[in-house]
Amino acid sequence: MELSNWLLTSAERGNSATRLDSRRSDRQAWSYGNLVRPLVHGASYFPALLSAIRAQRAGDLLLFTDWRGDPDERLDGPGSEIGAVLAEAAHRGVIVKGLLWRSHLDRFQFSEAENRHLGDAIEAGGGECLLDMRVRPGGSHHQKLVVLRHPGRPDRDVAFVGGIDLCHNRNDDAAHRGDPQSMRIAAAYGPHPAWHDIQLAIRGPAVGDIEAGFRERWEDPAPLTRSPLVRLRELAHDEDTRADTLPAQAPDPPPCGTHIVQALRTYPNRLLRGYDFAPDGERSIARGYRKALRRARALIYLEDQYLWSPHVVECFAEALDAHPGLRLIAVIPSVPEQDGRLTLPMNLIGRITALDRLRRAGGGRVAVYGLENHVGTPVYVHAKVCVLDDVWASVGSDNINLRSWTHDSELTCAVLDESPDTREPCDPGGLGDGARTFARDLRLELMREHLDLEGPGVPDAPDALCDPLMAFDAFAASAAALDIWHDNGRHGPRPPGRLRTYRRPNLSRTAKTLYAPLHRLLVDPDGRPFGLRRRNEY
Repeated sequence: MELSNWLLTSAERGNSATRLDSRRSDRQAWSYGNLVRPLVHGASYFPALLSAIRAQRAGDLLLFTDWRGDPDERLDGPGSEIGAVLAEAAHRGVIVKGLLWRSHLDRFQFSEAENRHLGDAIEAGGGECLLDMRVRPGGSHHQKLVVLRHPGRPDRDVAFVGGIDLCHNRNDDAAHRGDPQSMRIAAAYGPHPAWHDIQLAIRGPAVGDIEAGFRERWEDPAPLTRSPLVRLRELAHDEDTRADTLPAQAPDPPPCGTHIVQALRTYPNRLLRGYDFAPDGERSIARGYRKALRRARALIYLEDQYLWSPHVVECFAEALDAHPGLRLIAVIPSVPEQDGRLTLPMNLIGRITALDRLRRAGGGRVAVYGLENHVGTPVYVHAKVCVLDDVWASVGSDNINLRSWTHDSELTCAVLDESPDTREPCDPGGLGDGARTFARDLRLELMREHLDLEGPGVPDAPDALCDPLMAFDAFAASAAALDIWHDNGRHGPRPPGRLRTYRRPNLSRTAKTLYAPLHRLLVDPDGRPFGLRRRNEY
């Protein structure tokens, strides 16, 4: 397999200022020899993170970024609150450094107070956590990563990258009963929203790439905020506003697996002064998707929180237009996270326009589903996953929307496996690349959960799911059976599976009259004025 057919070269990243593609002597834009393990759900990720942090000792390094952090969120039962765990690590001599999005004011239902409290807990233990507002207007820092380094013990080095924040709602499992420590979202999800999410545990040389990306943000000389009011408040509260110097980066961990990993990012083109490490921004996530999608021939499998923007889904539509055998499965939230009188119609209009474009391109080859748990409550899909032809897989913080592809800071990892998968069909795309073990196993793990084909006492799903057409049909049949059961009043035994066919919402005449023109003329599907997208196209 020619890797440059699927992955971006250094020139194609479009950001010559980053150290990611210059830190290796051969200037290779990806790393070999990694071992990547998907951690599906917070209940898999949080205990793994807790164990790794508690194994660190004095002189080890812990780096993290997050969109939101709740200091009282438990990683694995009482006594494992993330704020206390990080403070304890710092107290025993671990070098703990964090970057949290400063966020907007809490009265707008964002996370300013929570992020400040997590930072306070860490700094009380001797660590350092900065509230970072170096974003474009209306943007956010959305990356979710933790890097653990161990001088003299590189075999323990690990990076966690994906979509799971260190906050409430995220600690759910495959049963989808929700996180006991919950915050409310749309009413349809109830008091403890069921949450579907995924994080990667990465070992090997790619850990050095993830760390280098953190260091670029940490060492950014720009002030943490340009707001004079916030800067006055920082002085009044004696906030830490300057990053301490990090110890020199250790050599990359040695190879330990067969996985090739490429770190892809989004950084906006900031107004006035750009990032030193991305003066014109970086849109390698968007570019990486566009390049890989040109290779897709059999199946695009998506799990995404939004799937909103018709501008972004155009590259998926082009792939469907070009290849009549290509199918797309998307698993998305049945109901948007926000259900306010203004936010719900705006969100639905953005999704409707995106799905209409995909269906014009693919017709019946496009299938979109929501999830529910076994008592019929919708599951909020927060995962950000894409698998193409069981070859290329990506997991990260980025959603299929304009914010993630042009405006917010994002991090995703594209993974290719040097190990071919021997199950049939061996070459679902017909390009001679052949299915790869990591991508196929990831897709099958997710599909088996949604089809109720795994769990205690349940045998492995048949290899028939390896076939893209049979997998497509299995999803359709499972969702149809559950839809009929609901439509008939839930009489009789509930069919297996968690899939519900996503039905195009019917907006009221008022919503169409008032919101649709506003949406088309003034804002993109993410509710952000079109003017703020200038110089951020991918």
